[in-house]
Amino acid sequence: MRHPLRILKSLFLHRPTANPQRRGVCGAGMRLVQFHRHGEGGGIRVGVEQGEGLSVVDLKAFEPSMPSTMRELLELGDKGLECAQRALSSGQCVVERSDITLLSPVLAPEKVVCVGMNYRDHCLEQNAPIPKEPIIFSKFPSAITGPYDDIILPAESQEVDWEVELAFVIGRRGKHIKAEDALSYVAGFSVANDVSARDWQMKRNGKQWLLGKTFDSFCPLGPALVTTDAVRGESGREAGRGRDRKWKLKAV
Repeated sequence: MRHPLRILKSLFLHRPTANPQRRGVCGAGMRLVQFHRHGEGGGIRVGVEQGEGLSVVDLKAFEPSMPSTMRELLELGDKGLECAQRALSSGQCVVERSDITLLSPVLAPEKVVCVGMNYRDHCLEQNAPIPKEPIIFSKFPSAITGPYDDIILPAESQEVDWEVELAFVIGRRGKHIKAEDALSYVAGFSVANDVSARDWQMKRNGKQWLLGKTFDSFCPLGPALVTTDAVRGESGREAGRGRDRKWKLKAV
């Protein structure tokens, strides 16, 4: 079973086409990716999408002192993002999209926290009351897979479906964070496919959501992590289900 992230990513994460100018830590927002280069033994690399995603700038090739994974890059803070911007601006160390395999932009996070029943129209479809507080559930990190990988349909389930969701990656630790400060803890945004085995989620084992949400491959992510500066201040562009959210990003 293939999932439709390639088609839907532009609906959730706006990618300008008419105007190539971008904003960011160095004057431009970026789309960061993790990938394997074909024929190099499967080592993880981190890069920046160029143009319309037909090529990627390899950060390790541009600057050998840079880390090879997204997590390590984000841990460098502005230093890592500034290097990524220099690499993108240089036009050097470019790898064609056909020569790489894109991975999930985030691998093995400490936790995956999800918000359920967060859209009013979805509640109405399910004939369920709109929750007064966020409904929180989780997926195991082992559910994460790449944006173009196959979704494995478990033999134990006969009712698998999917929902495309906005994902955001927490870039630094914090507790008791005020809503107005919340986005400063976010490293970037991506697209997630929330795959569910509805029979396991809603009909078995006391209706524990976790069991139906966390089969292997039930959380495809990507293809890119879009830095927050690329979308900050663009809330007016949210359409459809974006405006329909009960709990906005800062509140979550």
